[in-house]
Amino acid sequence: MIKKLVFAGSGILLMGLLFFGHDAVSYVRTSAGYVTDSVRNTVPIEFQIERARRMIKDLVPEVRKNMHVIAKEEVEVERLERQIAQAQARTEKEKAELVRLKDDLSTGKEMFQYAGREYTAQQVKVDLANRFERYKTNEATLGSLQEIHTARERSLEAARQKLEGMLAAKRQLQVDVENLEARLQMVAAAQTTSDYQFDDSRLGRVKELVGDLRTRLDVAEKLVNAECYFHDEIPLDEAAPEGIVEKITEYFGENQPEAKSLAKD
Repeated sequence: MIKKLVFAGSGILLMGLLFFGHDAVSYVRTSAGYVTDSVRNTVPIEFQIERARRMIKDLVPEVRKNMHVIAKEEVEVERLERQIAQAQARTEKEKAELVRLKDDLSTGKEMFQYAGREYTAQQVKVDLANRFERYKTNEATLGSLQEIHTARERSLEAARQKLEGMLAAKRQLQVDVENLEARLQMVAAAQTTSDYQFDDSRLGRVKELVGDLRTRLDVAEKLVNAECYFHDEIPLDEAAPEGIVEKITEYFGENQPEAKSLAKD
């Protein structure tokens, strides 16, 4: 059947090219769609439902792939959070040290002692300037890390929502396929019980056999009942009823005029 439809589609394509000229492309597209619809309509619904069920199962690897991507991104975000926490602790410590050196220089002293060593005010100023430059660099790095973390959090949340949407759609598709299968079974049941369907299937043959058996049993039962009421010989073993002649004469009143006229007739 499919080969015939493909052949017909080829014929339609050739006719379109010969007769429609510039409109051939549109004609071919329409014809191709018609052939595709014809082929699709020849496929049994049961096959299509099973195909849909297999396609839903084929979504599982894609779902797992997205779950793996989300899990990997979650690990990266957690690592970035630890990195941000370390950078924050470092900048807070550097800020505290900057404030201490600044306060020490504000006293106007010429010599300062740190960790058992003495430094001039000029040395402290140079060290303070260097520390301040590093602090600004580290602070900018921390800001960049925080922006990256915010962006990756948004991306992670979007990926989670996408995965949840896929799972919800997959569950809904499963429900839809089950509903289609139930509807198909209802249609099949209605077709089976319809009085207007010419059934030449095995079910029809079984129905015919059951009907024949029912008829044969009805005939057999009637024959058995007939044998109980009809006999070809007088049963000698049964006792004759006593006084039957007298009973009938008495019942009809043989001496009455009506009885005599009936007897003459």
